[in-house]
Amino acid sequence: MLRFGPAGYPQGSKNPKDGLDKTKALGLDALEVEFVRGARISEDKALEVGRMAKDRDIRLSCHAPYFISFNSENQETRDKSINWVMDTVRAAHNMGAYLIVIHAASYGKSPGTATQSVIDGLSRCKDIMDDEGIGDVILGIETMGKKGQWGTLKEIEEVMDSVQGTHPVLDVAHVHARDIGWLRTEDDMRSLTEDFFKLSGDIAHFHISCIRYGDKGEISHLPLEAKDPDLQLLANVLRDTKQDCTFICESPLQEKDAVVFRDMF
Repeated sequence: MLRFGPAGYPQGSKNPKDGLDKTKALGLDALEVEFVRGARISEDKALEVGRMAKDRDIRLSCHAPYFISFNSENQETRDKSINWVMDTVRAAHNMGAYLIVIHAASYGKSPGTATQSVIDGLSRCKDIMDDEGIGDVILGIETMGKKGQWGTLKEIEEVMDSVQGTHPVLDVAHVHARDIGWLRTEDDMRSLTEDFFKLSGDIAHFHISCIRYGDKGEISHLPLEAKDPDLQLLANVLRDTKQDCTFICESPLQEKDAVVFRDMF
């Protein structure tokens, strides 16, 4: 099954119900709730959002705060990162969201410690999840687009080997930008998705957009009309896939481009 949706409620949404109704009206069936500034939602409200999404057959995921930095020089930031992940995990659990998306770390002044720092931080999160009986939320680690950020598929695989319940989130534009415009052909897309599907678990979670980049990687996200990368190539490769996939659009035209990408199939 292939599901498509926006990163956040569609523009102009008055409340979650309105946002979910707009998503459904567009023929979309996934949505990523953006907790990028903090997962501040009551249990009752989260449960209500989850019920509304289920009634509309919309698959939910959540994006954790941007503040997370497990490789920070500041121990307080590392400790707070655990709290930020856990706040998002609890909200996702109450909503029935299957996965949260995490920007895990930057290399900073200690690139050699980054992978172990992510393992240590997410291991602590998993221990807390186990203590609280939360077993239905995947810790999704996003591939990152700047060369100074931790988060290649290989690095994420190392974390998966140590922390149960973690999987990659493939941001296609980030991979493209990090490798300075790598994804140019269907063979490039096929190679990337084959590597991803080996790690993705039951549901492969994608972020899609186009992107502006330079020598250091990502600069900013762009609408799909930019065709850098050309996401029609991705659709061609995955049109007949048997892998269950969620495609979340992070372009500046999030819900409109989610429809554009869906129609590429």
